Amino acid sequence: QVQLVESGGGLVQPGGSLRLSCAASGSIFKIYAMGWYRQAPGKQRELVAGIISGGSTNYADSVKGRFTISRDNAKNTVYLQMNSLKPEDTAVYYCNADIVIPAANGGPYAYWGQGTQVTVSS
Repeated sequence: QVQLVESGGGLVQPGGSLRLSCAASGSIFKIYAMGWYRQAPGKQRELVAGIISGGSTNYADSVKGRFTISRDNAKNTVYLQMNSLKPEDTAVYYCNADIVIPAANGGPYAYWGQGTQVTVSS
């Protein structure tokens, strides 16, 4: 069984920073892409940033230059450093990972974290 556990959300003033973490644990053979998505009230879930195992990254246009995604493959952990936060960044942030498990039909399969609330407000 695989779990993704997020941490680091909270309330921050506009212009502030937060760092989200997401650790994958359980029966894991290999992790391919990892990423962060967000969903604001009344809106669809959207990709914020993604990173593959080799380190290449991609970002939503709305966060380029402000957010940085990184990963520690030894710890099966992905991070999202968020700077210069804006009220429109307020959302529930979800971690996602494409994981191969040690089984006959091992995948990869997409796993999701439970979500962490980020609120940007004065």
